[in-house]
Amino acid sequence: MLHDKHGAIDYCEQGKGPTIVFVPGSWATRSAWCNVTEALESRFRIVTTSLPGYGGTRESRTAADCSIDRSSETVEAVIRRAGGPVHLVGHSYGALVCLDLALCGLVPLMSLTLIEPVAFGLLRQAGEFSLHEQFATTRDDYLRSFDAGEREAARQIVDLLGGPRHFASLPRGLQEQIISKTPSHIFDLRSGFDPKMALLRNILLPTRIVRGERTSPTLHRCADILSCAMANASLHTIGGAGHFMTATHSTELAEHVTDQVIKTESLAWADLSFASPFGIPCRNPT
Repeated sequence: MLHDKHGAIDYCEQGKGPTIVFVPGSWATRSAWCNVTEALESRFRIVTTSLPGYGGTRESRTAADCSIDRSSETVEAVIRRAGGPVHLVGHSYGALVCLDLALCGLVPLMSLTLIEPVAFGLLRQAGEFSLHEQFATTRDDYLRSFDAGEREAARQIVDLLGGPRHFASLPRGLQEQIISKTPSHIFDLRSGFDPKMALLRNILLPTRIVRGERTSPTLHRCADILSCAMANASLHTIGGAGHFMTATHSTELAEHVTDQVIKTESLAWADLSFASPFGIPCRNPT
């Protein structure tokens, strides 16, 4: 555990070697990575955390300020504690936080591994209006249900990400966890992160984008667009996997993370210039 100006932040590290920082997605905590990191700790230094409102990390956002910057500041504090440069791995909303960190350039990074990034704004930018409308309709219905006090409002967005009736298939304990953390997920959804593709091209970090073969068409296309938009990105598909692959395909994910880190390290791209592709931070350091 560590503390910054916003309060407590989940922090755990283990192992030795190149440092990998894992950022979970919505509804998840640092424990979501357990099965992935078990296969890595003998070769790497593993750092895990939770985003604001999840696990032991204090919720630092409000309805008036739920910018993704608040989540990025949390991970920045983790990276400063770990010491950089680090390899950054993010899933779902956590992948968006990783992108924001790479754009801002306030902490030293060596590589990105982005797993099922929920970059739905890219659909609109790329002219995929029908797919974007599918997301926007579900999002708006979800927000209305939440505002109306519907207890299982999150069911709609979980089914968009995981497939029809995915929420109903989850163990009751996991359903209750999602329900209890819906207010924090609403902040995630309203974070306003929608960078222009022209900005994404300026990220020079070696980047691996991982998607599931069985993921929804909206997310499948998001990964396509993002991999084309970034200057140094490769796209990989895990057979049989869906959006929540950290729980179902941990072995394959560990292999992807290992390959990305080893390839980056072998190129000796440890120069701190990777940390700031623009040379000018987008906000003041905390």
